[in-house]
Amino acid sequence: MATYRPNVAAILRKPKNGKILIGQRADFKGCWQFPQGGVDKGEDLLGALHREVEEEIGVGQNLYNVVACRTGYRYKFPNGHLKKGEFCGQEQTFFLCDYLGKKSDFKLDLHTPEFSKVRWIYPEEFILNWVPEFKRSVFKRLMRDFFKVKPKLKGTKQVISKL
Repeated sequence: MATYRPNVAAILRKPKNGKILIGQRADFKGCWQFPQGGVDKGEDLLGALHREVEEEIGVGQNLYNVVACRTGYRYKFPNGHLKKGEFCGQEQTFFLCDYLGKKSDFKLDLHTPEFSKVRWIYPEEFILNWVPEFKRSVFKRLMRDFFKVKPKLKGTKQVISKL
């Protein structure tokens, strides 16, 4: 029987201005997301969060503080795809984290690169078309839950702030 794979994601935020970090996926140009990944067997959610943030952007847990956590964001993979032969989708837990580091702390190539670049944006600048259609309902809900904003679809003005 197919189940949902547990997954964690980090929404890093600059506390001074409220900008959040997004990364452009190395394998899909134009797709932007938060550092995220699956929870390994025997791993708790915080342990997975710290591992994924370090693996994907090279940032140690000493450079951010978890300030909020929400779970239950679930999506199915399209066309009956099963990840690892057993997972029909993912159930994500998002952690909002205040980022304490600097630009030079990001190391996108410590492991197999997941992101080609990262940027800071205001939450209302997030464009829903940056994520695959099957994930959009999750991103609509999380942007509303964390930031009280409704992400826009392509065709609206895209303003991406510099890192």
